[in-house]
Amino acid sequence: MAVELSRRVDYPMLDGANIAYYPRIFDLAHRFFEEAWEPMCGVSYPVMINERKIGFPVVHVETDFITPLRYGDTIHATLAIERIGTSSCTWRYHLHNQHGTLLWTSSQVTVCVNMDTLESQPIPDDLRQGLQKHLLEVEA
Repeated sequence: MAVELSRRVDYPMLDGANIAYYPRIFDLAHRFFEEAWEPMCGVSYPVMINERKIGFPVVHVETDFITPLRYGDTIHATLAIERIGTSSCTWRYHLHNQHGTLLWTSSQVTVCVNMDTLESQPIPDDLRQGLQKHLLEVEA
């Protein structure tokens, strides 16, 4: 089961062509990533970082830019988990606009780290259980 979140493309995201500048799309995706933790795992990302000292930095990204994100668009993000390993997980993103047009897809591998040492560590059981509820079905 995927998590669905929405945000508007605002003026500071635009480039000279009046469309979202590609680094801003990655920033937008990261904002969706942070927001997804609460509905997926029942804990906010700030609590994970500040109190639990657990982070999930991105270590690998594959992305397709399909259609420009335009000023004023409402971006509807669908996030799901493709794979869960011992200390890593792969996130799947689909961004659509308010008309249902697919704009951007991405697969991003994150690694669970201790925020004090930045060393990888196993994904804690409570987070693993939440992530597993959002694992994509594998087609046979």
